[in-house]
Amino acid sequence: MLPLGSRLRGGVLGLLLADAVGVPYEFNAPERLPPRDRIELVPPEGFSFRRAHARVPPGTWSDDGAQALCLLDSLLACGRLDLPDLGGRIVRWLDEGYLAVDADIFDVGIQTREAIDALRAGRPAHTTGPAGERKNGNGSLMRALPLALWHRGSDAELVHDAMAQGLPTHGHLRSQLCCALYCVWARLLLLTEEPDLEDAWSRAVAIVRAETLEVEGAPAELMGPLGADRPPGGQGSGYVVDALHSARLALEEGGGYRGVVQAAIALGNDTDTTACIAGGIAGIVHGFEALPGDWLAQLRGREFCDPLIEKLVAVRGRA
Repeated sequence: MLPLGSRLRGGVLGLLLADAVGVPYEFNAPERLPPRDRIELVPPEGFSFRRAHARVPPGTWSDDGAQALCLLDSLLACGRLDLPDLGGRIVRWLDEGYLAVDADIFDVGIQTREAIDALRAGRPAHTTGPAGERKNGNGSLMRALPLALWHRGSDAELVHDAMAQGLPTHGHLRSQLCCALYCVWARLLLLTEEPDLEDAWSRAVAIVRAETLEVEGAPAELMGPLGADRPPGGQGSGYVVDALHSARLALEEGGGYRGVVQAAIALGNDTDTTACIAGGIAGIVHGFEALPGDWLAQLRGREFCDPLIEKLVAVRGRA
C-alpha cells in the first residue's frame, strides 16, 4: 500500500496540477483540442490562438484550485468544517486573490459570484448558495476533495460535512449529494490497500444512500437525476452531475495520472474542472510519486500550497 502521506500529497497536488493543465483548453469543444497525447501543461504550438485565459502563464491553477485551498486552509485552522470561516475565505479569494496564484482572479462562475455577493451582504453562509434546480453548477464539487483527505469522522459525519461544505455557493440537494458521493469515494480510495475505482464507487453509493434515506428527496435524486448507479460517461460540461460522471469516465479510460488528466481534458468544455475532479482522485490512487515531473516542475504557487499540504500530512499522521 502506498504511504498515506504519498496519497495525501498526490490528492491535493493532483487536483491543483490537473486544474492548471486544463486551464488553457477551457471553453473549447473536443474537436478543437489537440490529440489527446499532445495535451500538455504548455499547449502545443498552433493551439495558442484557441487558448482560454491567454494572458495567464502556464502552470497556474484556477478558481477550482484556489477554492480547494480555501477549504483546506479553513479545515486546518478551525479543526472542523466551519461554514462562516469557509465563506469568509471564499470572499477573500475573490476580493483579495487569497490563495490564487499571483492573486489573479481570472475565472469565476456566475453562481459563485452571486453567492459571494450574498456572503458580503452578511447572510449566513449556509444560506447563500442559490438553490434552484438550474443552479447546479460544479463549483462546490471542484473544491470538495480536501474535506475527504482531512476528515477522520464516521461515514455519516463525512456525508453530512460534504453536503454542507457546498452550501455557501451551491444550495441545491443535487450538488450536495454529488459532493457527498465524491468525498466518500475519495476517502474509500485513500484508505484502501489496493484501490479499485468502480468497487469503491459502488460502496460510496451504498454509503451515501444509507446515510441520506431520511433526507427529503435524496433517494429519488441519487437514483434519478444524479444517476449514481449508471456507468461512467459525460461531456465535460459545467453541470455538476455531468462533471462527476465525466471525471469517472476519464479515470476509467486514462492510463496513470497523466493519462487520466489528458482523458479529462479531451472531453472539452469545462476542461480545468473535469481535470481537477479526476486528477485529485488519480493522485490519491497513484500517489505523489506518479505525478509527472515535467508538469510538476512548472506548477506555480508551490510556495503557499506546499505548507498547507505538509500541515495536512502532519495532522493525519497524528490521527
